[in-house]
Amino acid sequence: MIRPKFAHVGLNCRDISITAAFYTKYFGFEVARVVPLGKTRIVFLKSGSARLELFEAKGRAAAAKGDGPTEPGYRHMAFAVPDVAAKLKEMGKDARVTLGPAYFDAFIKGWGGAWIKDPDGRVIEISQGYKDEKRAKK
Repeated sequence: MIRPKFAHVGLNCRDISITAAFYTKYFGFEVARVVPLGKTRIVFLKSGSARLELFEAKGRAAAAKGDGPTEPGYRHMAFAVPDVAAKLKEMGKDARVTLGPAYFDAFIKGWGGAWIKDPDGRVIEISQGYKDEKRAKK
């Protein structure tokens, strides 16, 4: 069996420069490659093995709410931090909260999150304390 490894998430952006600045400033991404395409470009951002591929949007997306849309498609992507409240404080007015902070100690002690909008209105979860469950090996 060929086991693919995760490559990237492609994001359509109203302004690639503003979106790239948001993810580099608050989530530790850096520019990995810029591909010129006539009057536009594709920008690849990287953080460790995670990659975002930024495209120029054509049109507008529906407004995001709560922890993201519930119809089929993109809901949200999440970034783990040691302390959700501290990250929100660091982000100040750029943390446009759509839901939370909320804590889920009933499921996993110390697990919590807040959902914010990125510059293009996509919902981003900022999460702390998530742990996989221990599962029996097959």
